[in-house]
Amino acid sequence: MKPLQLLCIALLLCLSAISASANTKAAQPKQSSRVPILLYHRFDARATNFMTVSPAVFESQLAYLRTNGYRVIPLRRLVDWRLGKAPAPPAKSVVLVADDGHRSIFTQMLPIIKKYNTPVTLFIYPSAISNADYAMTWDQLRTLKKTGLFDIQSHSYWHPNFIKEKKKLSRDEYLKFVDIQLRKSKQKLEKEMGGEVDLIAWPFGGLPDQDLQERARQAGYSAAFTIVRRPAAPQDAAMLLPRFIVLDSDRGKTFEALVNPPPHAR
Repeated sequence: MKPLQLLCIALLLCLSAISASANTKAAQPKQSSRVPILLYHRFDARATNFMTVSPAVFESQLAYLRTNGYRVIPLRRLVDWRLGKAPAPPAKSVVLVADDGHRSIFTQMLPIIKKYNTPVTLFIYPSAISNADYAMTWDQLRTLKKTGLFDIQSHSYWHPNFIKEKKKLSRDEYLKFVDIQLRKSKQKLEKEMGGEVDLIAWPFGGLPDQDLQERARQAGYSAAFTIVRRPAAPQDAAMLLPRFIVLDSDRGKTFEALVNPPPHAR
């Protein structure tokens, strides 16, 4: 075979390989570098305060996500990406979480979650469970977990304001207080619910200082969550991942903007 023919064949093989590579990449699903974490608290037909969403509005939000090609992924999937343990989530990914353990999670949220088969992470402060009249019981939490749709994680032990406590206490007293809130919650939840508790939502959506973040790492938490109305992005610190509080007024175009924020929203 002449040198010119060999060169032509080599060029054809090279072009073929490039084309195949391009086709393979095109066939792969797009990935997302920004994922909205939607935070709920309680549900009631009468949304009398900003933390309450009516079940009808909540169901309309899940219907919108399903109809418009969004994928509700477990929070763990997002955390694994942020910790370098998994690739970026698929495009149009969304995460659902709920704080506090209000009994309406069991009575109002559960039927809708089962209907749409969507994963949810609950951030619980154990002192309220089976004690406070507004909260779920341990048996109700276990029922939620048995569905396979609910993950139970920490919201501290009794939902303190760490910033205020730091101002009131001596440093030694404060560090002891922090360790109780972080470690006792983790231990109680793991004892009652089984499984690993290594995620925490900061009470009151606080922005903890470096000391508090480090104490959380030492207590066994790998990621933590605050409240900022923007999607989680690669540049966010693992101990300061943002979440949107979802309001009853987040309907139609407002909800659409919530799950599809403009590029400048990081």
